[in-house]
Amino acid sequence: MIRRNLPAILIAAAVILAAACSTVPYTGRSQMNFLGQKEELALGQQAARQVMQTEKISRDPVMNAAVNRVGRNIAAVANMPGARWEFHVIDKAEPNAFCLPGGIIFVYSGIFKYARNDDQLAAVIGHEVAHALARHGAERMSQQMAVALPGVAVATVLDMQSPVMGQAFARVYGIGAQVGYALPHSRSQELEADRIGLILMAKAGYDPEAAVSFWQNMSRAGGAKLPAFLSTHPVGQARIQAIIRALPEARSYAPGKREQFIPPDDDPPPGVRG
Repeated sequence: MIRRNLPAILIAAAVILAAACSTVPYTGRSQMNFLGQKEELALGQQAARQVMQTEKISRDPVMNAAVNRVGRNIAAVANMPGARWEFHVIDKAEPNAFCLPGGIIFVYSGIFKYARNDDQLAAVIGHEVAHALARHGAERMSQQMAVALPGVAVATVLDMQSPVMGQAFARVYGIGAQVGYALPHSRSQELEADRIGLILMAKAGYDPEAAVSFWQNMSRAGGAKLPAFLSTHPVGQARIQAIIRALPEARSYAPGKREQFIPPDDDPPPGVRG
């Protein structure tokens, strides 16, 4: 019965996929998104509660003031109705930040070794706000659902003929989908968030060129790196060059420049500058 109904199942899936298309602000890219805003916000808040329970939240007044100051300024120009913006600092030396669906952003204290002023911090937070505005988290979840559908259907049919064949296909399909589709698309999302983040920085009055100096600071940090094709983030120089190419577009949105300085929390690594 499954084999007879497989064409109808695939056609129905195609109709659902076509109906789930939306457009990313600023870039105009078509994206697939099955989740409504309410579901997206609920997922983000649930994940945020888990983060708050498992991570040590920083009480450093300077870091928290900087993240909230820059975050609120950028969120104010993002024009994302229904967003519930929150900005938190995690007390961890790793230079990292992430955004949960709906606009809840966490910045690791380690970022402050490389983001030496508000403009450079705005490069980080603008990138994360851009992820929320472009609904990248919901898009990734929708993609995983869509990628799984045909694989599950084919594996089911093969399993009817040979359980061993069906299990083998499911394993190979999962690996191929992850390396061949999910990760490359994640890298394209990162570049898209860089581009939109530069625009948001400029609209909020920050200098988008600070993103270049920030990523130069990060690249000087060195450390072990994944091969480019297995990394969810674009590699150093390629990312910096993409940011440089996007600067003219970002500058066209700039009304002026804010001047704020974050007092350094400690001595930066060698080669890092504001």
